[in-house]
Parts: sequence; C-alpha cells; structure tokens
Amino acid sequence: MTEMDYKYTLLSSDSEDCQKRPFLFHVDNNNQMNLFAVLEVRRDNYRRWGGLPCFRKAKVYSIGLGLTVMSLVMASYILTGEKKGLLITPSPYQYSTVNNSGLLNSHVTDLSFLFNLSSVRDYTNMKLVVKTITSNIEFSTRQLPDLKDLVKYEQHMFSIIPSTFLPNVKNPCWYEEYTGNITADPYGTNLYALYSKRFRTVFDYLRNAFREHLYRQGNKYYRFRCLPYFYIIGQPKCGTTDLYDRLRLHPDVRFTTFKEPHWWTRKRFGIIRLSEGFHDRYPVEDYLDLFDLAAYQIQDHSQLNSSRSQNKRNIVIGEASASTLWDNNAWVYFYENATAEGEPPFLIQDFIHAVQPNAKFIIMLRDPVERLYSDYLYFGIANKSADDFHEKVSESLQLFESCILEYSMKSCVYNTTLNNAMPVRLQVGLYIVYILDWLTVFDRNQMLVLRLEDHATNRKYTMHKVFDFLSLGPLTEQKEAEITKSPASNTRRQADKNLGPMLPATREILKDFYTPFNARLAQEFKNDSFLWEKKSKFM
Repeated sequence: MTEMDYKYTLLSSDSEDCQKRPFLFHVDNNNQMNLFAVLEVRRDNYRRWGGLPCFRKAKVYSIGLGLTVMSLVMASYILTGEKKGLLITPSPYQYSTVNNSGLLNSHVTDLSFLFNLSSVRDYTNMKLVVKTITSNIEFSTRQLPDLKDLVKYEQHMFSIIPSTFLPNVKNPCWYEEYTGNITADPYGTNLYALYSKRFRTVFDYLRNAFREHLYRQGNKYYRFRCLPYFYIIGQPKCGTTDLYDRLRLHPDVRFTTFKEPHWWTRKRFGIIRLSEGFHDRYPVEDYLDLFDLAAYQIQDHSQLNSSRSQNKRNIVIGEASASTLWDNNAWVYFYENATAEGEPPFLIQDFIHAVQPNAKFIIMLRDPVERLYSDYLYFGIANKSADDFHEKVSESLQLFESCILEYSMKSCVYNTTLNNAMPVRLQVGLYIVYILDWLTVFDRNQMLVLRLEDHATNRKYTMHKVFDFLSLGPLTEQKEAEITKSPASNTRRQADKNLGPMLPATREILKDFYTPFNARLAQEFKNDSFLWEKKSKFM
C-alpha cells in the first residue's frame, strides 16, 4: 500500500519544476505569522551580467528598492496592527483563498502557541497544546446534500451507473450496451491499465476474454458490469492488507484486479495540474473494468430483461482501498462551496450511497497511538527515529491547535491545507469523526467494525465475523485453516523494528490527544475495547 498515489500539488514540466517549487519559511517566536501561509518565490534563471560596474549598479538599485518596499510594508503592518501575517505570492495551498474557489476562507488569528523547532521538545507546553485541543472538541452533525447536487458534480458517473440492478444477483450488477467496435481493444485507454507494468498480465487476460463474454441480443451487444458488494475501508496500518489477503482465499470472494484502486477518493478527481488549467480524471468506466474478471465468473447469459437471472455461484465482489473511509482531501479543488463552517459540502460516502445504498463496509481500526507510529515508520523515507517522530508529532499538534482555536473540529479534520502541512497524519486516527459522518447515510448494520488487536490475537474469530457479515457459505476445515493460519501480511520491516518504540513522553501526549475521540467511539458502539486501555477484548 502506498501512502498516496500522488500529492495534490502543482505539477509542471521538468524544466520548470526547479523554478516553481514553493518554499516554506519559518518564523521565530517574536514574529507572528499565519501558520498556513506559504511564501512562494520563483528561482529565476541565473543570468550573467555583462560587466562588474553594471552588476554593482544593479545591486545598489535592487537593495535600495528592496529596502523601500520593506519599509512601506512594515510601516503598514505596524500602523494597522495586522496580526494575520504577511502573505506574498498566494499559493493554492494556503489556508485562505478567494470565496468562489471553494477553498476555506480563513486566516488563523491570535494563536496561543506560536512555535519554533527549538520548542518541540517542551513536554509541558505540549501537554497544554493537547489540553487546548481537547477542550475545543465538539461532535456536530452534518447537513446531507441533495441528490441533484451530487448529480451536478458527477453527471457522467450517474449516467453510466443505473439506478437499479439485476434482481436475484447478490452483487450490484447490470447489463450495459456496448457500442464500441468489438474488434478494438476495450482496455486500450484504461488509465489503470497504463498505470503500471504490474497489471499488464491481468489486462492482457481481460482483452483476450472480452469478446466471448459479450452478450448479443438482436443487433446489439451487452457487457456485464458490476460494482463491489462490499468495501474494506479504514484505516492505513490497521490490518486491511492482512484481511484482504485472507478474504481473497475464500472461494466465494473476488476482488478488483489489485487491492487499492482508490477511485472514490483520488482517481475520481485525478491528477491536478493547476498551473496548466486542467486535470486528468479516471472515468467510472476505468473503475468498472477492474471488476470484469470477477464479473466473468458470475455472469449469467439468460434473457437480458428476465427476472430469472441467477447468481448460481453466490460470489461476492469486494474492493479494499483503505482511503475510502477518510480521504476527502481533493474536495477543495473541485467543489464550489464549503459549508458555513468551512466543511466539505460532499463526502465520499454521499456518492457511494447515491449509487448503491445497500453496500456493506468492513472497517479495520487500531490503537490510534500505535497506528500513527506505524504510519510514520512505514511511509518515512530517511532519518527516522523516536526523537524525530516526537518532533513531528509536536509540530502537527500545534498546527492542529492553531486551526481548532478558530474553526470547528470537523472543518479542521477535513482541511486539506492542514492535512498536507502536518508532518504526521494525526487526523487519520480520529476514527469517530469519519464514522459518524458515514452513519449519516448508511445504517449501522451495514458496517462491521473490527480491531486489529483482536484480529492479531484470534484471526479465526475475526474471519468468522467477516464471513457471517458477508453471508458467505461454509468452508472445509482445510480451507478455513489455510485462511486463518497463514502468516500475517504487511508486518513491520526489520529495519523499522530496530528503531524501537516511540518515546514514553510522545506516547503519553498522543494518548491524551486521542482519548476523547476514543471515548466517543466506545460510546457509539457500546464497547469499551475502543478505549484501547486494555489488551484484546472480543467484540
């Protein structure tokens, strides 16, 4: 699993990359500056001056002009008493933008704890930061969007996916008229097929099998399309890969051609090229192609409009993008309006519910303190250590505090700029915030919430819960043993194990931060094991 297939950022050609890369400037404790402001400068191409006198004259003029501009700016800054910080050359990542862009219109003011890198080790100050955050926590309800508004932003998706599916078929499947040339490559433009050489073999098979699975009625051809019956969602480093590897061994379960398509969260929006004024989108057809391999195994060529179409093998199709639960980071680039509190007007689950309201979801969670450290070790590139993790946690907490002092807790959790700025992903461990928003559109009986700690202690127990949740058929003892007794997948690398545990001070600070969120989660599901205060307790 990768942290992200791409970052939402400015993309430019290689020749321009050096010139357009933004710089982040830190300030000391005596200069108040918006923590979300980005000072961006351009690296001009190096120019050789024709002679030394010309160079000196230009240098003098430049210094004089610079001092004049600085004096005017500082005079204005002092006279107006402005406390929001100076902003030069606005960046698309800054916390404040024009109103009609859909980004948050916000400047953080009156920060109670401006920091520099020398203060992040101050344990007492960090405890105060966490206390400030937890005292401002409020779990609010969200306003559900209208279907017509959802359709407005995803017209193509709603035109491809029907409002009803084939009866007596467990999966959400339908027959779609195929209007293309049946001799042409149906996957030639699929962006997933072009994504990596790793998928070439799978798509070669799909190409060869495509025409034999077309259904002909009169002069028209139809193809069998399906959406997932269930999704494995949330959270990164919580055991979703291990659950996926075990569940795909079940004879009645099929997955997409690879584990994490990330279509609902990232590929549906595409790679943003703001500097060039356009972006790439993975169309819904590309996503549906990933289920063709599974669809071929449950396809029934009975009469197209017949209600007798049967799924004789009782196969269920799943998808396992761990980002589906929490990653709404692209919303600021594509939606025109935020809510009054600066929250996204639409979430991933709104669109999923609109097209398949009966979907099922398996949510894997873990002690958020341990999840964050595992996340840091897995995705960190260099100079990883317990001390470095502590500094990154401290910086992230202070950024989160600066936001929550000004805005609602939910708007900070979904704030794209804040999420991109934090060195570690604190927000991913705020499970209850995301789950409560999912429960606004889906019933609780459509969700199975598991703990990694329970899964690691007794895999047979958790796998049986999953089998029952998906209404899967019984297994032979041999097959069940194969599923439950195989070694764990995606465990911590030895090099990361050698770094040892996080510092006790870091653990205590993070525990204080996550405690109120865990308490609300335990209350919602009436299960104290979500407090993560004791060892494994079966749910």
